[in-house]
Amino acid sequence: MKTKGEILLKRIVVITVGKTHSGKTTFAQALEKELENSMVIDQDNHAEFINSYYKLLQPTHGPNTLKHAISKLIVNYAIEQSNYHLIICNSNRSLKDRSYLFKELFPKDDFIQIIVHFDIPDHVLQARVIESQRSTNIFRGAYSNFAEVLKKQQTDSIKPDVMDPVEGEADYLFRIKDNGDTEAVLLEILRLAEG
Repeated sequence: MKTKGEILLKRIVVITVGKTHSGKTTFAQALEKELENSMVIDQDNHAEFINSYYKLLQPTHGPNTLKHAISKLIVNYAIEQSNYHLIICNSNRSLKDRSYLFKELFPKDDFIQIIVHFDIPDHVLQARVIESQRSTNIFRGAYSNFAEVLKKQQTDSIKPDVMDPVEGEADYLFRIKDNGDTEAVLLEILRLAEG
């Protein structure tokens, strides 16, 4: 059994869950700025890197195995070679993928596990993607804008493995239903980091 001091030495891992334009990146960057000794790992950055320099290597159909391999390498390196608290900023809507992250990469013995679920209504997301100024250099395949990405994510919501997080998946689960919830969740995570 761990002593209180050992428990306080655990690193925090924050996994974001949500559709495009739900606020995951903005939240992750704000948390990184406030949470001492933390870093964001964002798959959109990996996708943009691949599209800028290695587009020809990218698979044209099926899972983006190149992006996933780069992301896994970076995550493993951060786990093994740093003591940073980690903020994993992806959509993470698959229960199977979240289970893998928490069981294989960020186990309870080593990390305080936190899910931040961005449960923003689709009509709000629709308005955001229409106004979006974000770079589309993260896209692969048939997507040409974020409205198409959102439509695909809405369609995927009926798949059995695509589901909202539930209590018990991680040590802590926070829900953000609108921008007003963000500050309270940030403060609560900072409180947890202080032990």
